Order: sequence, then structure tokens, then C-alpha cells
Amino acid sequence: MSATDSATAAHVGTDAPVTVSPVEGRADTNAFIRLPYALYRDDQHWVAPLEREMRAFLDPRRNPTFDTAEIRLLLARRGKTVVGRIAVVSEPRYQERHDFTCGHFGLFECADDTGAAAALFDAAAAWLAERGLTRMLGPLSFSVNDECGLLVDGFDGPPSVGIPYNPPYYARLLTECGFGKAKDLLSWLVPMPPDGEPPAGIRRVAERTLSDPAVTVRPLDPGRWDDEMAVIKDIYNDAWAENYASVPLTDQEFRHMAAQLKAVLKPELVRIAEVDGEPAAFTMWLPDVNQALRPARGRLTTWGLPVGLLRVTLGMGRITRVRGGTSGVRKEHRSRGLVAVLLADAQRAAHRLGYTETDLSWILEDNRGSNRHAQAMGGVHFRTHRLYVRDGGPR
Repeated sequence: MSATDSATAAHVGTDAPVTVSPVEGRADTNAFIRLPYALYRDDQHWVAPLEREMRAFLDPRRNPTFDTAEIRLLLARRGKTVVGRIAVVSEPRYQERHDFTCGHFGLFECADDTGAAAALFDAAAAWLAERGLTRMLGPLSFSVNDECGLLVDGFDGPPSVGIPYNPPYYARLLTECGFGKAKDLLSWLVPMPPDGEPPAGIRRVAERTLSDPAVTVRPLDPGRWDDEMAVIKDIYNDAWAENYASVPLTDQEFRHMAAQLKAVLKPELVRIAEVDGEPAAFTMWLPDVNQALRPARGRLTTWGLPVGLLRVTLGMGRITRVRGGTSGVRKEHRSRGLVAVLLADAQRAAHRLGYTETDLSWILEDNRGSNRHAQAMGGVHFRTHRLYVRDGGPR
């Protein structure tokens, strides 16, 4: 996308016709990746993803999700100006587990242009219809294991790592294009107590659980990285098997995810609960690296100079928030109180490391147990993301 296209993508007129075409070649890939820079250039809260990571995510040779799912990237143009993008996904694992008629969309970005959005969604629906799929669920980029949901409430600050951000008008575009609510995903902000201790209720449950000599909790052992990641993957796939829109992670996908996490993950923030010496549950909290990435604007180098890298390096030492984003308890151990143990232990570890708040996200709106735990930790519901669904083919 040229500098002119980038500067005008969010403000192009509606007289020129809309065309939608698949992403083919480097120029289209660049346009797909760079469109958000035009749409968000005046938005103080947007955090640009690192371009090299986005390129890897979109590369079938480097992202193992392409081994199991069929994915098509589309661009919408008004005249010659790129005004929208979308990924459309046929995921057999989702279809076998949940709905044989449903495909996904994700990575949706668009100017405030209902005509362009409608053209994108119609093209996506047509692609899915060719594969016998008559429903479309999203945003899922590319599955529930990646970023998902459209921000519909809580636009007053930058997103935490792994959480999507978008302008308020996106919800209107989806509604105008025939989508309705499928499920809300809730985020809870937990301020760090001065002493790092969890509230009394959580503490009592944790202490009662730990009074059982069969139950122990420990941090991740970085010296056994591969073995520890295999343990977490096994618990995750078991714990999430019946969750809304869940898709099991393959070995290749989890290795790929673990390799990405290794650079930012702090072993103290990963807690593993064991019962009779066998791993039974885990929680993984991550430093909110978005606080460090934001000044880099997606690039580690500028004109060959490591300007962005320097900004990120300096910012890593100033992170104040952790995101408690991934947890799981094996089904046979869900009545033991392990969640309270893990939350209490992780919060104490975060306090020792100097973090001042925790974003517990995301939690399904109808997951009463997890939402009660977030509230019991002192959490305040501060953001809502929404999954949308549309029935039928092109309109």
C-alpha cells in the first residue's frame, strides 16, 4: 500500500465502486498488514502488532494452523484505495466438535464504510458457501486459541497483550451487515493489594485446599521447558474440551505458541497445581508487553536503525500490568478448589515482581464459576468483547 493509500484509507469517499479480491503476492500482503496504520493513526489507544510477527502469523509455512484449517485473506478496495480486510476460515476441528455448518472470520479491519464491510462479509460468506458452510462466527483469528472477539465496551485505554482492540463503529458495521450476538467475553481488572495478598475468601479456599497433603503448587521449571509445555498443553486440551468454540491445540501449534511465549514469559507467573504428584491444573500470567510495544508502532527498526527495539527494551522494564489469560483444571479435579490456589499463588508472584494490577481476561459471560473467582479477587468488569454470528450466504 502506498503512502497515499495509507493516508487516505480511512477517509476515502463512497462514490467509487467496492471490489473484493484475495490476497495474492507481497504487495497485497503488505496492504493487508498495513491497513490498520491508516485506520488507527489518530487513535491513542491502539497498539500496533510487530509486523514481523504478523507476517509469520499469515505465512502458511510458519503458522501450523494452516496445516489443519483452510484460510483465505481478502482485501476490499474503493477504487484503488484499500479500505477493508478480512480472513475467512474453514476449521474442520471446530466443525467436528461444534457445528458442521459454521466457518469463521477474523482479522477484520474496515473504514467506517458499510458498503465496504458488506462486500467483505458477502465475499467471505460466498467462500464459505462453496465449502458447504452456511454460518459465519467471529471475530476469531483464526480460532478461539488466538485473538478473538470484537471490543464493544471499554474503549478508554489500550488493550492488554493478546486482546483485540477496534473502533466503536465496528459493532455498528457488523449489525448493519446482518450479524447478531453469539457470546460475550468479559475482562476483569484486579488492582494489586499493597501486601500482594488475595482477598480473605480466596485465601480461605486456597488454604483449605492446600491443607490436603496430596495438593501442591509450584512454578514452571524453565530448565524442563519442553516437558513443562507438554504438561500445560495436555491440561489445556482436557480443560477446554467442552468450552464454547474450543479447538484442540495440535503439538505443532503448541510448540509454535510456546516458542513465541518463551521470550516474554516469566516462570514465576506460571503456576502448576499437582495432585498426588500428577499435574492437575495451571494458570499462565503474562507481563503486558503491549505497554512496551506501543511506542514501537509495529517496527523494531527504522531506516535500518534499531529505534523500535530500543523503545521496546526500555519499555519492558516499565510494565505494570500482568494478564491472567490462560488457565485450566482437569475435569476430574474441578471440585478441589485448585483455581483459588492458583490465583492466590500467581498474585503473590506478580506482587513480588512489582506488578500493580492484573487483567483477568477473557472469561465467557456464562462461565459463572470463573466470573465469581474474578469478582472474589477484587476484580472490576472493565471490558467486553463480543463474538458475532450470521446465518446464510451473501446478502
